[in-house]
Amino acid sequence: MKIQIDGLHKAFESRIRLGIMSALAVNDMLDFNSLKEFLDLTDGNLASHIKALEKEAFIGIKKSFIGKKPNTQYFMTEEGKNAFDDHLKALEKLINTHK
Repeated sequence: MKIQIDGLHKAFESRIRLGIMSALAVNDMLDFNSLKEFLDLTDGNLASHIKALEKEAFIGIKKSFIGKKPNTQYFMTEEGKNAFDDHLKALEKLINTHK
């Protein structure tokens, strides 16, 4: 029996990117430190995965200041929501087809 993996997006193969998208799916916005703590990642590791999702236009960035400290917040773009939903639907289909 062949397994169809149509609809799975390569950007979500990484568990870290999947975690970032999952966290942003249930939160309108999260700042860098919240994502880092939530996913238990180093600064560099999180930054490289954010950059990859940003390159795909799946997440957006909002920069601001809290007092005098810079604050970077991330959110899922409409394109990111659609791609993530399609990915989840493909996973569900894969699971349900091959029970």
